[in-house]
Amino acid sequence: MADAEIIPIGSGGRPGRGSARRTTPSAAARSLAGKKNKKIEPEVQTEEDPQISVDNSVPDQSVDASAPDFVAFERMVRDLFGAAGEQKVAEWLAFLRRRLTGQYEVDEFGYDAELTDQVLLAGLRPLAEKWFRVEVRGIENIPDTGSALIVANHSGTMPLDGLITQLIVADHTNRPLRTLAADLVFRTPFVGELARKGGATLAGNDDAERLLREGNLVGVWPEGFKGLGKPFSERYKLQRFGRGGFVSAAMRTGVPIVPCSIVGAEEIYPLVGNIASLARLLGVPYIPVTPFFPLLGPLGMVPLPSKWLIEFGEPIRTDDFPDGAADDPMLVFNVTDQVRETIQQTLYALLMQRRSVFF
Repeated sequence: MADAEIIPIGSGGRPGRGSARRTTPSAAARSLAGKKNKKIEPEVQTEEDPQISVDNSVPDQSVDASAPDFVAFERMVRDLFGAAGEQKVAEWLAFLRRRLTGQYEVDEFGYDAELTDQVLLAGLRPLAEKWFRVEVRGIENIPDTGSALIVANHSGTMPLDGLITQLIVADHTNRPLRTLAADLVFRTPFVGELARKGGATLAGNDDAERLLREGNLVGVWPEGFKGLGKPFSERYKLQRFGRGGFVSAAMRTGVPIVPCSIVGAEEIYPLVGNIASLARLLGVPYIPVTPFFPLLGPLGMVPLPSKWLIEFGEPIRTDDFPDGAADDPMLVFNVTDQVRETIQQTLYALLMQRRSVFF
């Protein structure tokens, strides 16, 4: 016969199931002990007694107390992000962990694809969709694979048109747009580093050709600061396209040129003046004066909610030019003028189609 299981008297149950707070025998224990006048000393439980489990812990109320808060947080996440809210939060936490631990990659130009997609473009998306209400046309003219040079007009005092174009291309083609920016951008503290991470590089033929040979979509705004800083009275009148360096880069790499016309950027910061003396002192092209800036201070930097139309025209092929065509200044000038005129005529057509500035 197997040994009987011994349940210690006064434990109130099996070892580990009783309460460690009891200091006197239970009623069941007293009845088993019989009626005696001898005082029963309370049991002293020690760690050396293998039969008695001492549990000095108290029920953890933190889980129950925080449960309503967690449920409320989960509900808030679902309300903000929808049914996939928990997954989005998990992705963001993973993103933050990679940033803090340095487990992310940048290319030789400093481009950080993850930061651009998850932060920079994500922050621009509500501005494009809700504030400017951008309409996109001709997106099928951007090739699904291979290189192309997207050439657009530039305006609006601040280069928001370049950022919005980068967002539109990424969202509609699922391909990043590598942009060419002026050297002033990279000399500006913080802005230059952020531009590099966002896919921008110096607007020069060497970098442009290198990106194009690697199969990238490259964006350029040949008007530069002349287009950004032109007076509101000259809106939608294209400035000179420089010496056509972007055309020679496209010819040398044999990639198509896609004209891009942007309507709406001219009205976000109507430029009515320029503080030229201060601009020279600071070494910048201009210090803008708009109807709201600097009169309203930082509030004057909020862009007006103009209606935007962006159209990508039919590609202009460059792969059928003879060898050495990029070194022919007259041919380069003719192609440059063709691109400029295409964009200008498209701007006029879009302006006729737009019902009003803000609708």
